[in-house]
Amino acid sequence: MKRKVLSIILGAVMIAATLTGCGSNSAETGKTDGSGNGAATQDASKNGTGKEAGTKAAGAAGDSYKIYLITMDQMDQYWANIDKGCQQAVSELQAEGTGVVYKWSAPDKKDDAQQIEKINNAIADGAQAILLAANGPTAVNASLKEAAEAGIKIVYVDSPADYPAVRTLSTNNEEAGKTAGQALIDALKAKGITSGDIGIISVNTSTDSTMNRENGFRSAFEGTDFNILETQYCEGEAAQSQNAASNFLAQGCVGLYGCNEGSTVGVGNAIREAGGAAVGIGFDTSDAILELIDQGYLLGAMAQNPSTMGYEGIKTAVNAIQGEPAGENLDTGVTQVTKDNLADYK
Repeated sequence: MKRKVLSIILGAVMIAATLTGCGSNSAETGKTDGSGNGAATQDASKNGTGKEAGTKAAGAAGDSYKIYLITMDQMDQYWANIDKGCQQAVSELQAEGTGVVYKWSAPDKKDDAQQIEKINNAIADGAQAILLAANGPTAVNASLKEAAEAGIKIVYVDSPADYPAVRTLSTNNEEAGKTAGQALIDALKAKGITSGDIGIISVNTSTDSTMNRENGFRSAFEGTDFNILETQYCEGEAAQSQNAASNFLAQGCVGLYGCNEGSTVGVGNAIREAGGAAVGIGFDTSDAILELIDQGYLLGAMAQNPSTMGYEGIKTAVNAIQGEPAGENLDTGVTQVTKDNLADYK
């Protein structure tokens, strides 16, 4: 009889333990990851990716967000400065107790197919927000639509696509281009030059930011006696841009303009090779550009604030993931760098 009673008691204890374990699993899977999506908090074998499961579980427990920065390429120092701004914001957020898993991913050159692949990889990796400098206005739209449908927040830095985003952080490129044009006109007039051909080196016809810089630059010359030649598009590659700039100089151009970092380096190098045969101006402040300004082969360059784009981009992404207002689009400003203020950028 005692044995029967003992067997009944042990059986009841085992049943109760089993029910308690089931109740615990049900409660865990009801948690969210901080973005309104259900978090996968069960073991890695449930989804086959231990890394992803760990990230989502961390998000469920204490606000950890996976954010990608995807730029046009890895060639320009400019993109590295956006990354620096992102890293600064991530450090501050982590110090405040908000976990952020941050990754910078970019093609090795400006290429729509490669950028689409980077976006698709971010989606597959469980990104909750993507900071994007779009290579073109439409090529990545299908991938961005897929990202948005997966609940991923899209923030544009430097150059937007046509697909809706929660916020855009960029330079007012048209105004900056116009400022560069006026600065070149003033420098040429100071040399007694009031007419002549002007050459433009740019990236391509699909990149929003550089096209606006070109249009703004051209607008500065309206009503003058200068003649702006057909723009040469060199994909932002310094060597190709230098060849195009050298061809402009061989045609007798009195002024040259580069629309991005690689274009500007090419312009400055061509002018140096030609012994200072023209006045050049451009965009961005890489070490190479600053050296060309210091040596007198570039009049100057329009300095953007890429670190601000990265910094505010991360903060914007976290706010958006948390369901807070992202804020209005932000003009991150531009400053003309010349020999006079060169030391501030070294």
